Amino acid sequence: MHSLFPVLALLFNALVWGLSWWPFRTLHGAGLHPLWATALMYGLALASLLALRPGVLRLALPHRGLWLLALASGLTNVCFNWAVTMGDVVRVVLLFYLMPAWSVLLAWKGLGEAPTRLAVLRLVLAFAGVALVVLPPGATLAQFASGLSGADLLALCGGFTFALTNVTLRRLRQVPGPARMLAMFGGGALMAAISAGLGLAAGVVTAPPAPALGWALVALGLALAFWLGNHALQFGASRLAAGTTALVMLSEVVFASASSWLLAATVLAPRTLAGGALILLAALLAILPHRRAAAH
Repeated sequence: MHSLFPVLALLFNALVWGLSWWPFRTLHGAGLHPLWATALMYGLALASLLALRPGVLRLALPHRGLWLLALASGLTNVCFNWAVTMGDVVRVVLLFYLMPAWSVLLAWKGLGEAPTRLAVLRLVLAFAGVALVVLPPGATLAQFASGLSGADLLALCGGFTFALTNVTLRRLRQVPGPARMLAMFGGGALMAAISAGLGLAAGVVTAPPAPALGWALVALGLALAFWLGNHALQFGASRLAAGTTALVMLSEVVFASASSWLLAATVLAPRTLAGGALILLAALLAILPHRRAAAH
């Protein structure tokens, strides 16, 4: 029973991320681009953290590695939130969950961890799944790039930067938790604001609308949900084995797929389901070594 609450906390965090597409699309329908929404959401979270922990900035300044964490986590939010607002929800979430495959390559180069045979198998399964999800029926691998939409590319980039975030967190595991949280909230706000500004100048992002109670309440609720979800993740992940945490977090795919299908925001085609099964199998294989290690 003592392990039930950490699992429920992780499920809550996965639920927040799995359903986040709906409030982002609601805000976009009100004229607030997802990049402005992300900047606003993380700006509120950052202001709350600074108000509750006034000494956190001084705690973070000596750790230069936090700049990489801020960049990686900020770009993760920029890519995922933009992609899930504009693209097919299931495709975006599945392509984003290539994160375990990217982690193999990043850990090899960044941490010196040579890939095992199981890791190579995970890479093959994951990228085969991507080919099924992205390629239209009858297309060849040579036409792979033509099957990628802008949202697909954002999802792939978001999964890569999420993997970089995880690798960076492992390298910064001795840094106090509030300092890491400051970097992640600050990175989310800063990278989203910069991206929105550049997008506005290029004509691909619309200017934020005039303040209105309706969309402001949705934005405030979304910021609160992500704040609570972050704390739930910290609570659950610190009390469960890494493999258990990763397994529970895969429920985000279920929450996103079910909610988007029920609300007619996606079409679950057979190729998408087959490709998704391969991607999730690769993610599950990434968990096995952690669960075996925890059992010994």
